[in-house]
Amino acid sequence: MDEKLLIELITKYKNLGIDKQIDYDKFYLYSIITHSTAIEGSTVTEIENQLLFDQGISAFGRSMNEQLMNLDLKAAYEKAVVYAKEHRGISVEILKKLAGILMRNTGSEYNTSLGSFSSAKGDFRLLNVSAGFEGKSYLNYSKIPAALDDFCQWLNDARKTFTDTLSIYKMSFDAHYKLVTIHPWADGNGRMARMLMNMLQFEAGLIPSIIKKENKAKYIDSLIQTRESGNLEIFSNYMFEEHISNLKERIAKYELSSAEDVPVNVPVNVPVKISSRQAGIIDLIRIDSSVTTDDLARKICVSSKTIKRDIAVLKQQGILLREGSDKKGKWIISVPIGPID
Repeated sequence: MDEKLLIELITKYKNLGIDKQIDYDKFYLYSIITHSTAIEGSTVTEIENQLLFDQGISAFGRSMNEQLMNLDLKAAYEKAVVYAKEHRGISVEILKKLAGILMRNTGSEYNTSLGSFSSAKGDFRLLNVSAGFEGKSYLNYSKIPAALDDFCQWLNDARKTFTDTLSIYKMSFDAHYKLVTIHPWADGNGRMARMLMNMLQFEAGLIPSIIKKENKAKYIDSLIQTRESGNLEIFSNYMFEEHISNLKERIAKYELSSAEDVPVNVPVNVPVKISSRQAGIIDLIRIDSSVTTDDLARKICVSSKTIKRDIAVLKQQGILLREGSDKKGKWIISVPIGPID
């Protein structure tokens, strides 16, 4: 892991003001949530999640379970952010509470010879599980309470010990690995481990790590290799490399969008008023500048003719520009948006 490169990228990211953009925290969190649930099989996109979270619009063709998974994870992250801001000590009860929120609408009731438990309430599993077909078994269920007590003690001590950027990232990656290896719940362990990692990063004011859904195989392989070897450096090195890659990508996209020429007749920094539907169009374009009018119509649940009429208005006001062809081009948002009508 190139420590110098990571620090340089973080410094550049902040100097460019990427983290100071309007709704940065919201959209970054939506991205984290979308990728985390995608690793667990969700097919809901970032655009669909934005409409689901902000406007309550269900994603066409997506199962109710997928959408509830994303809504629950959003609620769990919102609680985790509160804990992070309060610098709460990490306790077994807090972990159980977060797990209960995360699985509130998609968890199940289990009846075993040892008793009943509910993943929707954050209860620990009362059965043994393995990592896939013929995979190694996770920690015996009877050892979970003691293991989590030790884990929380280690983590709270580490939070007091590590104060520099690199060591905090390393601590968050180790916490991620340790929690998913204890595997306390019947479901939701991966999402919980990733959320705890981000919670520690939120607390320290760091740029949160995102594990891209397209890197799912590498991510899982790094967990397996770490578990088989007992070498935590394997997983933390993978996470550092993933974080460096994501920062490079975000910086490159920001610099590309910032380099676009703004027409001289566009009043820079003069807010304009638009309708709520037009604001929805702008929000979707912020997430995906190559989105088509047909996609926008499907996401907002109106006709393509209505979208084209709104886009014509936005173009007339100098808010939207189109670069390239209808099929392969992209949208450019050229002025700040004021209050909606």
